[in-house]
Amino acid sequence: MKKVNLLYLFILTLFLFSCGSNSDKKTSDFSLSISNPQSQFQLGETIEVTIKNLKNREIDSTRFYFDEEVLQQEDKTSVKIQLEDQKLGNQRISAMVYSEGETDTIHIPVKIYNNTAPVVYNYNVINSYPHNRDAYTQGLEFYRDTLYESTGQYGRSTLRKTNFETGEVLEKVEIADKYFGEGLSILNHKIYQLTWNEGEGLIYDVEGLERTGVFKYNQSEEGWGLCNDGSRFYKSDGTERIWILNGNTLAEESYIQPTTHKSISTQLNELEWVEGKIYANTYQKDGVAIINPENGAIEGLINFQGLRDRVTQHDKLDVLNGIAYNPNTKKLYVTGKNWDKLFEVEIVRK
Repeated sequence: MKKVNLLYLFILTLFLFSCGSNSDKKTSDFSLSISNPQSQFQLGETIEVTIKNLKNREIDSTRFYFDEEVLQQEDKTSVKIQLEDQKLGNQRISAMVYSEGETDTIHIPVKIYNNTAPVVYNYNVINSYPHNRDAYTQGLEFYRDTLYESTGQYGRSTLRKTNFETGEVLEKVEIADKYFGEGLSILNHKIYQLTWNEGEGLIYDVEGLERTGVFKYNQSEEGWGLCNDGSRFYKSDGTERIWILNGNTLAEESYIQPTTHKSISTQLNELEWVEGKIYANTYQKDGVAIINPENGAIEGLINFQGLRDRVTQHDKLDVLNGIAYNPNTKKLYVTGKNWDKLFEVEIVRK
């Protein structure tokens, strides 16, 4: 019976936390205030939060949260948060106040930035290889030394298996006209390909490119870029969020927000997992961000300015988009939409 009661209490607490309050009041008798005269902080700083008791009610107990994580508090009405490894970006601090038989949930928003500026990198071109000029590249990934590519545009989207050294398309699947192909990633012998506005991704067997199913996006707004760390997927949708997906169910379980020491990034497009970091290019820009997948910190920026000038110039030539890392050879490759070259590049600190 005790286990049942504890389970019930836990479920009730979650319900109250998500709903805000169990009372019918439109406004709470409590609010949160930050002692620091600011709402923006960096890692290494301390946030001191206090519950303001607006009508001097009797407080039985309280519980503070940062991004749903329970905090160790100083007393009933205050808490100090030492920012060390918390997730960055737009966050909120919450408190549940138990008072006179009622429960109020109150929130205050904060912005958390990294405490160091990104390291800036340039590049050297090591090799260049032919790339299919009609490929509107959206996703690029190596699997067992073979390069797989997703291309976009309604009525022209494809999934391709290629020989990256010759540019030859070994196998190709035409996608239904209703889909706009986006990023792709390969895990457990399956290819997962995003679509843009259709709210679902496509699943294929890696051998033969036979389509075997679909998966839904749920909370994320669109499909942009996709990569994986060997067990989980990371998915961009054009907003400030990179969603973290269960590797088996594809459920969106949490997210990070790519953040520098002074801004939160959006428009992150193609993603690639490179030695424990996420490489992400910014749509319509020549830069690639190096992101810490644990907290979202943008630890580096690669400036690929001038690379587009090295390909054949034509009227359909579009932006940089396509990052592929071969973990077996430790080599990094980049291309763009309708580029006729794939470049092997070396990243060098500026």
